[in-house]
Amino acid sequence: MINQKSRLAGVLLAILVAVFGGATTVSATPATPVTVQAECGDTSGFDEAALGSLPPEASETYDLIQQGGPYPYPQDDTVFQNREQLLPLCDSGYYHEYTVETPGSSDRGARRIVKGEGDEYFYTADHYESFVLVTV
Repeated sequence: MINQKSRLAGVLLAILVAVFGGATTVSATPATPVTVQAECGDTSGFDEAALGSLPPEASETYDLIQQGGPYPYPQDDTVFQNREQLLPLCDSGYYHEYTVETPGSSDRGARRIVKGEGDEYFYTADHYESFVLVTV
């Protein structure tokens, strides 16, 4: 009986991914959530924000990325690990992170732009707890 339920849960999961795509969370049992992450390059499940609608410092960081630096912090242009798995799952080294200055902050602050090798840009204002896809 349990094997049959497991197979049914797997079939339902595959149907959800096929219909909805992107990251989908389902529960095989109430205590066992299963998350299917978007494939590398699939940005279809993200809210979008125009670069001009973000804080002006985000545009400054975007311009620095386009110029290839120099960057204000040694952590800029380093590999972003996607440990939170909120971005599409890609090979290590696919994403790089860049600081978006926060006026009045004594450190780097929480704001970042994360760039993918496919030229997709993500903005986070809350240190990787959420992302929007940046449109230019």
